[in-house]
Amino acid sequence: MNPPPPDSSTLEEPVVDSSRAAKLQADLRKLDADIQAPMESFPTQRWLGAFGLAQIGAVIFLITFVYTIARGIGVWGNNNPVGWGFAITNFVFWIGIGHAGTLISAILYLLRQKWRTPIARFAEAMTIFAVIVALQFPLVHTGRPWLAAYWLLPLPNANNIWVNFRSPLLWDVFAVSTYALVSIMFWYTGLIPDLAAARDRAQHRVRKLVYGILSLGWKGSNRAWQHYEKAYLLFAGLSTPLVLSVHSVVSFDFATSVIPGWHTTIFPPYFVAGAVFSGFAMVATLIIIMRKYFKLQHVITLDHLDLMNRIVLVTSLMVGYAYMMELFIAWYSGVVFERFAFMNRAMGSYGWAYAIMVTCNVILPQLLWFKKIRRTIKFMFIISIFVNIGMWFERFVIIMALHRDYLPSSWHDFTPTWVDYGMLIGSFGLFFTLLLLFCRFLPTVAIAEAKMDAPGAQPTGGHHE
Repeated sequence: MNPPPPDSSTLEEPVVDSSRAAKLQADLRKLDADIQAPMESFPTQRWLGAFGLAQIGAVIFLITFVYTIARGIGVWGNNNPVGWGFAITNFVFWIGIGHAGTLISAILYLLRQKWRTPIARFAEAMTIFAVIVALQFPLVHTGRPWLAAYWLLPLPNANNIWVNFRSPLLWDVFAVSTYALVSIMFWYTGLIPDLAAARDRAQHRVRKLVYGILSLGWKGSNRAWQHYEKAYLLFAGLSTPLVLSVHSVVSFDFATSVIPGWHTTIFPPYFVAGAVFSGFAMVATLIIIMRKYFKLQHVITLDHLDLMNRIVLVTSLMVGYAYMMELFIAWYSGVVFERFAFMNRAMGSYGWAYAIMVTCNVILPQLLWFKKIRRTIKFMFIISIFVNIGMWFERFVIIMALHRDYLPSSWHDFTPTWVDYGMLIGSFGLFFTLLLLFCRFLPTVAIAEAKMDAPGAQPTGGHHE
């Protein structure tokens, strides 16, 4: 007896599925090739030009660093009332820049926000490089690191002297080192599958060997993916509280003092909001350049940049609220010294810096309320640059509050020297040197996560495509 003729729907379904599968495989291969193209091609003239400029900045930083070590921090513009100056201003600025990476990667991952995928890897790398740059400033600020930095280590009863565990400067060592360690492990864990993909595509034996070692023998088995997901989730959970704790501890450098304008409980949340604000602005600045240079507009879309701009807008409102609360509490407290500190901050010798801070951090970001500006590359790029300028001046204004203390006889304005300017400019050179090397040798987008989030890669409608 002949079998019944097959139903037409059963004949068409495999054809549809096979075509979809073929299209999906082609899309994934193209995505893989687009992301890994900068790693596999020889550096272009534009990359070499950018790397050369960054190297000049890094050399300037090295020269000023060595000069400071050789001559002492007296070569800076620091004076009797202003004992910190540019060094701690730069330290707090770069620590703040590093906060966006952990926020994008860890917190948004725990909240299952898929829009983080194209920008997470780049933000994670930026976090690590910003922390590396930031750590140079407290190190050199000790004057003689081989003698003074020793006391920052938690070595109890060394030489019959205990370190001061009540000092927020010591807390910085614990907080920032923990943050750096967890961020590096979180970043490297996410890199493992992508390094294995680079190993499999590598044509040169040296590249294949290096990527093979770094990928830790990754085979992509089901068991390996299960362990990977658990480890990545664990590091995301460890990183999340660090977003709040690290910059809160950094703010304690100021808040635990008795100096007018510093002794305030608003500093921890204020510093955290400012760190996220400046970090997202820096990510936006750099990722706009990266997506255009590497032709990744189809991976990092305007929708992703739009969502980032919304976070910049929200954190700008938080920072603006903190500015107003500082002025209000100074007036409401009735303390003459607090009132004088904030009046001097706004209209004193550094009133111009305060005006730059408010304009860049509060006024200009309000343009992001308009959708057209929020989704226009030129406008968002300009606003992000001004935000970073404003956030540097915020830290500068806070530290410059020292130039008017309780004794008018010790009042003295701060005047930066060429070494101060050199270390500031050089810090950007060091940061961009590390960032450009990352873009050249490692994937700037999480390939495995981008593939999982690709259209058709996940089961939909009860049917596994």
